[in-house]
Amino acid sequence: MKVLVPVKRVVDANVKVRVKGDGSGVELANVKMAMNPFDEIAVEEAIRLKDAGKVEEIIVVSIGPAQAQETLRTALAMGADRAILVKTDETAEPLGVAKVLKGVVDAEKPGLVILGKQAIDDDANQTGQMLAALLGWAQGTFASKVEINGDKAKVTREVDGGLQTIDLKMPAIVTVDLRLNQPRYASLPNIMKAKKKPLDEKSAADFGADLKPRLKVVKTEEPGGRKAGVKVKDVAELVSSLKSAGVI
Repeated sequence: MKVLVPVKRVVDANVKVRVKGDGSGVELANVKMAMNPFDEIAVEEAIRLKDAGKVEEIIVVSIGPAQAQETLRTALAMGADRAILVKTDETAEPLGVAKVLKGVVDAEKPGLVILGKQAIDDDANQTGQMLAALLGWAQGTFASKVEINGDKAKVTREVDGGLQTIDLKMPAIVTVDLRLNQPRYASLPNIMKAKKKPLDEKSAADFGADLKPRLKVVKTEEPGGRKAGVKVKDVAELVSSLKSAGVI
């Protein structure tokens, strides 16, 4: 069985994001970029499934600029077998990404698509669900555990009330949550080997998709600063202050 793992190039999670002076978005120039943390977890899970003998080939795909090759090489160094870069300088929105991924799925015929539940740049949490709708496949979102048994996948989901376990008939879409696993670090020998692994460059048109943006960012601004707290002498003063503020 093939597994397809979409990965996204985003601002490194440890970097403090700065808003552009004109408020049109966040500053990306001279900023450290990395693989979306949720997608790292998805790559790791695909590798573990391969190590367990459930998967034969892992294909990673990214939709973005030429620099996204670095992100794909990281996934290859972790253990993926080959990569596809759908090159575009447009801002890829969830629906456009889902349409491109549908084209990749139609071409590659994977039995499972594993991806992060969301990207840390836009926090949209839409692509996996949209892809499942376009393909008509079963989906298991926010996965904290994935088990493959024949043509079925058992997915434990993190929901508001706790955990929910569902059985999916494959092919299926699984979006992963933080507690699924701990991604591995790529070793130096594997980083060197990744340079020789196949990485194909495609365009959205190759998959019959259009990445033209449909949304416009009106304004981006820094969150408001936190206001200073107030110390009170005792519980009576605290209750009085809360009443004055209309909280109780």
